[in-house]
Amino acid sequence: MSIVTVQLGQCGNQIGFEVFDALFSDSHCPQKFCSKRENEAYQASCKERFFSEEEDGVPVARAVLVDMEPKVINQTLSRAAHSGRWKYGQHSHLCQKQGSGNNWAYGYSVHGPRHEESIMNLIQKEVEKCDSLSGFFIVMSMAGGTGSGLGAFLTQNLQDQYSNSLKMNQIIWPYGTGEVIVQNYNSILTLSHLYRSSDALLVHENDAVHKICAKLMNIKQISFRDINQVLAHQLGSVFQPTYSGEGSFHYRRNPLVDLMEDLVPHPEFKMLGVRNIPQMSENSLAYSTFTWAGLLKHLRQMLISNAKMEEGLDIISCLPKVKLRIESSSTPYTHIGHTHTPSILPPPNLVKTHFWVRSVFSVCIIVLFLLCK
Repeated sequence: MSIVTVQLGQCGNQIGFEVFDALFSDSHCPQKFCSKRENEAYQASCKERFFSEEEDGVPVARAVLVDMEPKVINQTLSRAAHSGRWKYGQHSHLCQKQGSGNNWAYGYSVHGPRHEESIMNLIQKEVEKCDSLSGFFIVMSMAGGTGSGLGAFLTQNLQDQYSNSLKMNQIIWPYGTGEVIVQNYNSILTLSHLYRSSDALLVHENDAVHKICAKLMNIKQISFRDINQVLAHQLGSVFQPTYSGEGSFHYRRNPLVDLMEDLVPHPEFKMLGVRNIPQMSENSLAYSTFTWAGLLKHLRQMLISNAKMEEGLDIISCLPKVKLRIESSSTPYTHIGHTHTPSILPPPNLVKTHFWVRSVFSVCIIVLFLLCK
C-alpha cells in the first residue's frame, strides 16, 4: 500500500527531499547477505510504497510540495531532477510569491482557505495514482507560518475528505533558544489543532538532533542539511518495509496501520518519538562491529532513561537515578525504538525486522506507564 507525502514550507520540503533520497538509496543498495530475489522483493515493496513510475522509467516520488515562496521548492525540484535517480512529479507542487511571515494565523486563515482547492486537487491526483492508499505523511515545522498554520489547516481538510485513511504528521520542534520570536505561539496553536485532526504526531526536536550531529556524527560546523540528513536516516528506518510472518519475501503492506496498532493504543496518546541506534559518521562505521544483544541493550537503556542518544549510558551503575527519572518524567511521547544496522552485520536490511522490535518496546512503554501511575 502506498503513502502520499505532503511537504509543507521550507523545513518540510527540505526534509522531504532527504527522506526520499535516503529511501531510494537504501532500496537500490543490494545487500551481500541477501539473495537477488530478496533484494528485488525489498526494492519492489519500497517502490510501491513511496514511488510511482512514468514512461521514462525514472521513479516519481508520491509527494505534493507546498510553500508560499518559490525558492525552496525550485531548489528541491532541481536537486531531485539532477540526481538522475528519482524525481518529483511535474505538476505536483504549488508555490506562491508571498510568504506567511512566520504568522501562524496568516497561514491558517488566509493561505489555507485561499489555496485549499488547488492543494486538495494536487493531493487527489496523487491518491488516484495509488492502487491502494495506506495514508498520508505530512512533513512540517512548528516555528514558521506556512508549515505550522497551513499544515494545521490541510491536516484538518485531509481528515474531513479522507477520514478512512491514516494521517501522520512529522513535526519539527524548534530550538529552545529560538529561531522565530513567535515560535512559542505558533507551536501551541499547531499542536492544539493537530491533536484533534491527526492520527499520530511524530516529534523531532531540533536541539536533540543538533546534539546528535555534534557528539555522535562529529560534525564541526553543523548545517540544516546535516540535521535534515539525520532526520531522514531516522524516518527511513521507520517507514522502510518490514517482514510479515508469512516468510522472507513477504512484507507488511500497510506501514501506517502497523505503526498505529503498536504505538497509538488510544486516540489521546498520539505523540511519538524516535530512538535510533547506532548513529555515527560513515568513517566510524568502517571500524565498528555490532551485535544484536548489544544494540538492544543500549536501546532499552535509552528507553528507560529517556535518553535521545546512546552516548555514555550505563544502566547498571545508574539504576537508582533512572528510577527517580521515571517517577518524575512528564514526557508525553511514546518512543519508537529502532536499531539501524550497517551492511556489515546480518541480516542486512535490519528495518525488515523492526516490527517485532517495535512490539517489544511498545510493551515496555505500557509497563513503564503503569509503573508511573
